[in-house]
Amino acid sequence: MSLVIVEVIVKSAEHGGRKLLAPVGMPTPHQTALHFSVEGGQFDLTGETTSGQMVALMTPEGADVDVKLIYHFADAEGMYPESVFQPRESCFTRAADALVTDAQQIAEQAVDGHAAIAAIVAHTSEKFSYGHVDVRFNEGMDTVPHLGCGLTKGSCVDINTYLIASLRSAGLEAGYVTGYFFPQEKNGCCSDMHCWVVTRHNGVVLEWDIAHHKKMGKEDICCGLNPKPGSRVALAHSMGLAFPELGIFEEKLIAEPVVVSDEGTIRLHDLEIRMRLAGD
Repeated sequence: MSLVIVEVIVKSAEHGGRKLLAPVGMPTPHQTALHFSVEGGQFDLTGETTSGQMVALMTPEGADVDVKLIYHFADAEGMYPESVFQPRESCFTRAADALVTDAQQIAEQAVDGHAAIAAIVAHTSEKFSYGHVDVRFNEGMDTVPHLGCGLTKGSCVDINTYLIASLRSAGLEAGYVTGYFFPQEKNGCCSDMHCWVVTRHNGVVLEWDIAHHKKMGKEDICCGLNPKPGSRVALAHSMGLAFPELGIFEEKLIAEPVVVSDEGTIRLHDLEIRMRLAGD
């Protein structure tokens, strides 16, 4: 059994002594989260009430001290938590009526549930070109809107928001997973979070990463992780999260550490994220 260590460093200039919030890792069929620790600060666990996840609330040792988050993962087989597949009502998951109708029509035309999932994945892929935008396609909306003709530019977050809303609108089990992806060519480094979708039908679990297919110029979307060569770890799941202890409700997602403020959370932009095998 091999052990993977992921380290995330938050520079003091980024946190300024403010509290930080971050996930502590989760199991998947490919690995199990074994241990989470912090250097340069203390942490307590706090509950996320819509999914039952526990996350770390960290207090830096000082405003001039870097904080390092350390995750240990084993390649021992686990399973996605049941709560991954449970629908939650929020502006990030609630589909507009036109999207519901579209997804249901696609599913009704499929020969079975597996074919319906693949058809909705392909249909979602056709809606997007990959890229980061200043204003997301669902920014400020109460529902995930239906996208008509033409391509909409979107990141992995945008694409998978649309995919989850579509799958669940068709009555299919699906979950949204966040973590880190380390491209093969970057030798164990990455700069931010990644996300993917997991589906389940008749007990069969499949994983989908449309964004990576898009980045590679592949339009034929296949199930399975790492169509783009590299490694990944899973940290948390679901959207529209709530941390009542902190006065935070309908948080879009949690992956990288974020600063906790009176207004909610503040994303950090200068993180060092590294992965290595134990002993390296």
